[in-house]
Amino acid sequence: MSSHSKKQPALKKITRGLTVGSVITGSTFFHGPPVLALGLTKLFKQSKKVDETNIKITNSWLSVNNWLIDHVLANTQWDISIDDDLDLNMQGRYLMMCNHQSWVDTTVNQYFGLTRMPLTRFFTKWELIFIPFVGQAFKILGFPMMKRHSKEQIAKNPELKHRDMEEARKSCEQLLSQPFTLLNYLEGTRFTAEKHAQQKSTFTNLLKPKAGGLALALNILGDQIDALVDMTIVYPDGVPGYGEFWLGEVPRIAVNLRKIDIPAWVAGGNYEEDAEFREKFQQWVDQIWTEKDQLISEMKSKYSPVV
Repeated sequence: MSSHSKKQPALKKITRGLTVGSVITGSTFFHGPPVLALGLTKLFKQSKKVDETNIKITNSWLSVNNWLIDHVLANTQWDISIDDDLDLNMQGRYLMMCNHQSWVDTTVNQYFGLTRMPLTRFFTKWELIFIPFVGQAFKILGFPMMKRHSKEQIAKNPELKHRDMEEARKSCEQLLSQPFTLLNYLEGTRFTAEKHAQQKSTFTNLLKPKAGGLALALNILGDQIDALVDMTIVYPDGVPGYGEFWLGEVPRIAVNLRKIDIPAWVAGGNYEEDAEFREKFQQWVDQIWTEKDQLISEMKSKYSPVV
């Protein structure tokens, strides 16, 4: 729970919670079945039209969520800035990286991106396919689903490592038939003070970045994307929980997007097998993270505490 959430009368809080919960539930039951039904047709025949229709249905579901944010949660003030050299459009192909503090981050991404960028996907575990409705929706909508093997399994059977890479390649290549935004949380987990201390992170506002996922995506998609985008999210009044957000108890959210130039040497590099390239790539990512860390401090400094 954030320490500076807006307090509201109990009755208003209950009413808002019931309204938001009812609308989201109703919208999900309205939009979900058509996506799943159309998705089943892909078992027999792949169809670009079906994919486009499912994306439109999903965006309609997101638009209901955004309507709630704009009208029911209207107390939240948004400060969104986009660098001048970043030209976003709904037909683009983007790799995006973002800091990660809360489950709210994904909702912020969806709120921002609905009218500015293609539908955001992110890497998910194959095991999620067995979660009713959610796992199937991820698969149908083209979220890259990875069958990852443990280090112990790979040690016993090194061929599994190459199989993992091939699965990732196929998952990413499937995105190329349409506009996309592929999101990667480089920290790999949500930021907390405990994790920051445990890692002995050299960054003030961030955990250490894991470069492997970004390296893999750039290796597969690098010459096909329009931009590498860095999204930075700041909650000036404390990191909120998911429930706090939907109850309208988050006073302010600040978002910055900037374009990251990809060095020429990145093309064709082998992160998994080339130790020299891996070290150089990690240093490049660390530099991006250093700039991002400074940006977060600057964004936080702009805001006075809510009284």
